[in-house]
Amino acid sequence: MDSFLEIWESIKDYLKNSVTQVAYNVWLKPLEFVSFKNDTLTLSTSEFKRGIVIDKFSSLIEKACEETIGFPVQIDFVISGENPDYSNSQEAKKQLKNSNDYNYTFENFIIGPSNRFAHAAAVNVATNPGKAYNPLFIYGHSGLGKTHLLSAIMNYIKENNPDADIIYTSGEHFTNELINCLRTKTNYAFHEKYRNCDILLVDDIQFIADKESTQEEFFHTFNTLNDAGKQIVLTSDRPPKEMLTLEERLLTRFESGLIADITAPTLETRMAIVKRKADDLNFELNDEVIHFIAENIKKNIRQLEGAVKKIKAYQDVEGTKPNIETAKRAISDIINDSQPLPMTIENIINEVARTFNVSAADIRSEKRNARISQARQVAIYIIKEVTDLPLKAIGKEFGNKHYSTIIYVLKEMEEKLANNVTLKATVDDIIKNITE
Repeated sequence: MDSFLEIWESIKDYLKNSVTQVAYNVWLKPLEFVSFKNDTLTLSTSEFKRGIVIDKFSSLIEKACEETIGFPVQIDFVISGENPDYSNSQEAKKQLKNSNDYNYTFENFIIGPSNRFAHAAAVNVATNPGKAYNPLFIYGHSGLGKTHLLSAIMNYIKENNPDADIIYTSGEHFTNELINCLRTKTNYAFHEKYRNCDILLVDDIQFIADKESTQEEFFHTFNTLNDAGKQIVLTSDRPPKEMLTLEERLLTRFESGLIADITAPTLETRMAIVKRKADDLNFELNDEVIHFIAENIKKNIRQLEGAVKKIKAYQDVEGTKPNIETAKRAISDIINDSQPLPMTIENIINEVARTFNVSAADIRSEKRNARISQARQVAIYIIKEVTDLPLKAIGKEFGNKHYSTIIYVLKEMEEKLANNVTLKATVDDIIKNITE
């Protein structure tokens, strides 16, 4: 049950990226996992929504399942509370939550040469908050364990000091929360929340780098907490000095504590991660399969764990013992060293959307909001820079725009980049993130 619940979360991520935010929040996010039996996924929803979900989204959900799991499944929608398995789904979700909490502890963190220093620093901070290293800044590429360490710090402090006021957030959430408070004129509540906590943990702090108002707010938050001896831990996909649009005053503060990096795990560490994940899911993988997975997925711990989850799903559905062929199927769609990340339009637009805090759908739309228009121009420019796509094909990706319009956008971007150092640094950052 637990393994497919985790896969259901991955299916929901696929759905979230396939529809508008409103459609996802209203129709797809509320869907409850009930069971997975005989190649049939049962989901529950309200009586009011069931017909619309079946009519509008059933095909998309089937596609999401096949893309995520690797084989087609049937979808059955039941009305909340009317299926005998439904009452168990809430308990299953509780078990999943507990499982995730367990995964994010120091005890369950696989230590190797690539992360030993960062792990030791995190443990020191958790056991001596505000006294060891402040701030602690952990950086490394996505999927290497930064979030695990951040969560482990939170869980350790919660267990040993239940009264501690801990805030765990992300750079993106901090920004969005600030924007909402400015709009509703509730700045005081925002200040009270962030400037009076005991522990501030911020994942993906690089998100604030090009946002002037957010940097201003975080500067004052940082100073208040630091002066009071409160612990601050930040994670990022790059070291502070490589955040080219980060204000100097924040850069010096981020570098004033301890900086620890996490690099790609060694083969031995990767094998230990695969084995531990299989143990967590209560099934056995032989050494040959473990070595095969670890040898072929070299840079991303999440991908290692995802491969194990998929193998477990195959075993549950097919009733066969995992072997090399099963492992090959499980990792067939996972990027590794021999299959570098392709420069797809989708990857580029998603990265631009993340940087400018807009949606990918907005960038592809005809909306003329200043931020969206800027993001759209940047996306067009970067696509032209890093791909071999003809101008006509680029125009097709943005609502069948004529190639002359694309030429105009490219010329305008070249002028902006020549005169706007901040924008150039942002574009360079995006290209670096995509091509590394």
